[in-house]
Amino acid sequence: MKGLFKIGKFRPPVLESFANYNHAQWSGDWRAGVNVALLAIPQGMAYALVAGLPIRYGLIGSAVAALVGGIFGGGRFITLGPTNATAVLLFGVFASIGLINNNGMGSSDALLLLPSILLCCALFLISASLLRISFMIQFISRTVITAYVTAAACLIIANQTKHIIGLENTAGEIPTTFFEVIVHTIININYFSLPAIGLSAITALIFLIFQRVAPSLPNVAITLLFSSLIGVFLQKFGFEVTRLESFSLDGRFFSIPASSIFMAHWETILSSAFAISLLCLLEGLSIGKSLAARAGSRIDSNQETMSIGFGNLGCAFFSGMPASGSLTRSTLNVESGAQSSIANLVAGGIILVGSLLLGNLISYIPVCSLATLVVFIGASLIKLRQIKTVSKATGSDAMTFGVTLAVGLLFSLQVAIFAGVITSILLFLKKVAEPELREYGYNEEGELAELSLKTKRPEPEVSIVHVEGEIFFAAAELFYEQIRRVGDDENLRVLVLKLLNAHHLDATSVLALEELLEYLKEKNCHVLLCEVRRDALRILRNSGVLQRINRKNIFPHTASNPTLSTAKAIKRAKFLVSGEKAKVTIFADQTK
Repeated sequence: MKGLFKIGKFRPPVLESFANYNHAQWSGDWRAGVNVALLAIPQGMAYALVAGLPIRYGLIGSAVAALVGGIFGGGRFITLGPTNATAVLLFGVFASIGLINNNGMGSSDALLLLPSILLCCALFLISASLLRISFMIQFISRTVITAYVTAAACLIIANQTKHIIGLENTAGEIPTTFFEVIVHTIININYFSLPAIGLSAITALIFLIFQRVAPSLPNVAITLLFSSLIGVFLQKFGFEVTRLESFSLDGRFFSIPASSIFMAHWETILSSAFAISLLCLLEGLSIGKSLAARAGSRIDSNQETMSIGFGNLGCAFFSGMPASGSLTRSTLNVESGAQSSIANLVAGGIILVGSLLLGNLISYIPVCSLATLVVFIGASLIKLRQIKTVSKATGSDAMTFGVTLAVGLLFSLQVAIFAGVITSILLFLKKVAEPELREYGYNEEGELAELSLKTKRPEPEVSIVHVEGEIFFAAAELFYEQIRRVGDDENLRVLVLKLLNAHHLDATSVLALEELLEYLKEKNCHVLLCEVRRDALRILRNSGVLQRINRKNIFPHTASNPTLSTAKAIKRAKFLVSGEKAKVTIFADQTK
C-alpha cells in the first residue's frame, strides 16, 4: 500500500497521519471538520461573489482545496480555501482588463481565463516548493504577521457588520477596504433592520452560553441550527429575515485550461498568476506560522507551499477559485480541536456533500446569524497582548506594525503584507548598517572615559579595534569611514583589526578594506588583521586581496587557543614601532 502512493521519494503526509491514528484524534478532527465545513460553505459563496464568479466556484473551490490540503498539507494549522484577499485580488485582475459586467460579475471571457491563471499559479508554487525557496517566509517577522492578522480581523468584522444590522440591499459601489466598509455602513445606517439586530443578539447569546457550558461541542453548527429555527419562527409572525440563497450544482465540474486562451493573454495570465501565488505563499504561510507558534509547534514551509500549489491545481481543473490559507477557517480548525490534517479531509468531504445535497437547507440559515458567528471568530484573532508587545518592544517593531496595520486598513490586505515585509527589511538593514565606533582611554584624572573625536594622541600608539556585526555591502562605507577616522591621527603607528565577530564580508566590504589599507599606508600606519576566521580568510584569498597584503600582517583565528592570534599581532606591532614607547588603546565597535 505504501509503495502505491509513493512518487519517487515523496509520500503524501496524510499517510503519516493515518499510521498512528486513534479514536481521540478522530473525535477532535471530526468536530473541527464539521465546524469548518459549516463556516466554509457560506464563506465560499460569499468569496465567489466578491471575485465576480458564480457561487459554484466558491463551493467547489472550498471543497477541493480542503481535500487537497488534507492530503498534501503537513498538519492542522492551515486550512485551504478561498480568502478575502485572493478574491479581491482576482476581482481586481478582471476589472483591470475590462472583464467585469455592469452587475459586478465576471464575463464569460473571465471564466475562460480563470483556469489558466490557476494552473500557472499552481506551477509557480509547486516549483517554489521543489526548489525549496519558500524560506522567504523567514523574512516575515512576527510583528508583520500580528499586524496583518489584526487588519484582516478588523476587515472581517467590518464586512459582517452590515449583515448584523440588516443592511442587505444598499446601493453604490461595493466597498473593499476597512474604512470604505465603515463609511458605507455609516451612510446607510438608516436602513437597519430591527429583526436582524434582534436575531443577531440572540445568536450571540446562544453562542456565548454554549461556549461557556460546553466549549468542546461544535458550537458554530449548534448555534446556526438554533438561530435558523428562531428565524423560521420570526418569519411566521411576519418579521422579515434575510436568509442565504439556495443553490444547486449542475454537474459542470471540470474546466480544462485552453492553450489558445493562454497564447492570447499570456502576459495577463502570468502576471496575475505570479501576484496570486506570491499572495497565497505569504498569506498561507503567515497564518500557519502564527497558529503553529501559539501551539508551540512549527510548520514545514516547503511542504505547505506544495500543498497550496496542488490545491490551486485542483481548483484549476474542477471549476474552483484561488485557494490560500484561510484565516478564519484555519483558526476555527485549531480552536475546534483539530489533531491532524485529516480534519481538513473531513471538512472538504462535508463541503462537497453539502454543496451537492443540502442546497435548499442552507437557505434556512439567517445571514445575520452567520455574520454574528464570523464576528466572534474575527474578534478572537485580535490578540491585545501580542499587539502591546510588538508595538512597544523597539522603535523598528512599532513602525513596522503601524505601517502594516495602516496599509491593511486603508488600502488592502495583499498590499499590507508586502508593505510590512519591505518596511521590516529596510529597518533591519538600516539598523545593522549603522555601526558606531567609540574610543575609550584614560583621562588626565586617571579615569577610564570615552574620548572625544578631537582627542590628539600625545605619543605613538597601537590601536586595537574590535570589528563586530554585519560588514556587508550596506555597512561597508560606514565601516570604512569609522576606521579611517581612527587612522587620521598622525601619531597612530599600528592599527590592529580584530575580525572574529565580523560577519558576512562581501565584495563591497573587501574593496572598502583594501582602500582603507592603501589610505593608512600613505599615513605611515601599519594595519594588522587578527582573529581572521576561515570563511573570511577564504573570501580575502578568492578576491585577490590576500595576495596584495603582507602575509606577516595577517593572523588567522585558532579555535584551540583563542588569544594566540591577538598575542601574535601585538608582538608584530611592537616590532613595527621599532622600539618606540607606544601606548595601546582598545576600540569597541557598537551598534545602536
